Amino acid sequence: MAKNNPKNNKTAKSTTQTQSNIGVDLLDDSDLLREKILGADGFVQKNRFLLITLTAVVVLSVGGYLFYNYLSAQQEKQAQDDMFAAVYYLEADSLNKAIKGDGNYSGLEEIADNYTLSKASNLSRFYLGVALLKKGKYEEAIASLENFSASDLLVQSRAYSLIADANMELGRYEEAVKYYSKAINHKPNKSFTPQYLMKLAVANEKNKNLQAAIDAYSKLIDTYPASPDYINAKKYKAQLEQSLKAGK
Repeated sequence: MAKNNPKNNKTAKSTTQTQSNIGVDLLDDSDLLREKILGADGFVQKNRFLLITLTAVVVLSVGGYLFYNYLSAQQEKQAQDDMFAAVYYLEADSLNKAIKGDGNYSGLEEIADNYTLSKASNLSRFYLGVALLKKGKYEEAIASLENFSASDLLVQSRAYSLIADANMELGRYEEAVKYYSKAINHKPNKSFTPQYLMKLAVANEKNKNLQAAIDAYSKLIDTYPASPDYINAKKYKAQLEQSLKAGK
């Protein structure tokens, strides 16, 4: 069996102690530590370009984030002020001022296009769609409303219904059916969904799909019996059922 060499053990022990002493010296001697880090063979010296690049990236990222937040806040305030005036004109049926502005406040078009960092820009597309629909500019209304999006319980479904209304005016009944269906399926509620079902039935009837129209009335009758549209839904359903039987 091989014997341990006392000389080798002594050398290893000495090396370990030396390394340990260096580590202690580095911690105790700040000048030595600084020299180790910053010296010719130090980490910073070897990786200077990398560290400069990383620092620049961090500074630019933080600066960009802060600037974006500042710009967003500024746009939001101005857009909200302008939209307050535009919606006032919309409700007063001063549609041109609502859309184009009054010289003092921006109109809905400019708010939508020029304040893109603000939430008001998105909402202005909804109001712009309403104004264009009232003016009979159905294609433009559809384009504006399709660019609007919201998670709101009522407004998004209302936007779908308005797109369907515009398509009805254009005689595009299949598209109207598509968007009324979207309005119905987007967070159904007893306040507005029955209205959309009534409109869906009419669109299906215009699209020569009487059975689909009957199905829409049936859904309203079965799901929303307390709705003000309940009686009319029953009446129109019965009329369509008679027409369907007579056509067979």
